[in-house]
Amino acid sequence: GPVIEPNTTVTNGEADPHSWPWQVSLQYEKDGEYIHTCGGSLIHRFWVLTAAHCFLSCRKYRIVLGEHDLSVDEGVEKDISVNPDDIHIHVNWTHGNLSLGNDIALIKLPVKTQLTDQIQLACLPNAGQRLAVAYECFITGWGRRTPGVSEPVSVSDKLQQAQLTFETQNACSREKWWGSYIKDTMICAGNETKSSCLGDSGGPLNCRRPPDGKWLVHGITSFFSSNGCNTEKKPTVFTRVSAHIDWIDDIIASN
Repeated sequence: GPVIEPNTTVTNGEADPHSWPWQVSLQYEKDGEYIHTCGGSLIHRFWVLTAAHCFLSCRKYRIVLGEHDLSVDEGVEKDISVNPDDIHIHVNWTHGNLSLGNDIALIKLPVKTQLTDQIQLACLPNAGQRLAVAYECFITGWGRRTPGVSEPVSVSDKLQQAQLTFETQNACSREKWWGSYIKDTMICAGNETKSSCLGDSGGPLNCRRPPDGKWLVHGITSFFSSNGCNTEKKPTVFTRVSAHIDWIDDIIASN
């Protein structure tokens, strides 16, 4: 697990610095400075996992590892420029149609990541592995940005975490919930407070496995209701990582 254990008593608020050491900030260049746009997870010394909808082809991106406070240089961060050819978006992703699924992308880093106390690799679930209600899940990020909207709904300089309740597929695909928007390749998680606003697109849904307490990245934050991320019966929707393990393995093996 992480060198600094996540403080799970914080169910909605600031994370302990560097307690989610696989969390990355994806940033794009605007007027000579970089602006945080999405979260992501470091899953391999050369690879970051994030959402497909985070990318616009005209933008220049960088990854920041070991980040906690976006406004302060703590001296442990690593900024890495991303080559456009190293952004691998799922072939069946359709821009602007989140409900079709496949909202997943991998970024190959140009240099091998040096792991530190603040920069660690995420663990992924096995292919097909399902979440159960017993899992304890946290969304982490600096603030939710809606796809296609440049201004955040809620944003923080310091990494935030919020505990979310896992919802079954059956509950989430009920007519008054998400209905047919929800595919088997997705996970729903939400709660009754505003805290699910704190996650970023592309960032992880971190879930702790009951028997051994190991943290696994089960989801990639994909979408929430256009009425706001705490809308009743509209839990946050994540790309289910365990549905895409073969795709992840194939991309890494062939690049």
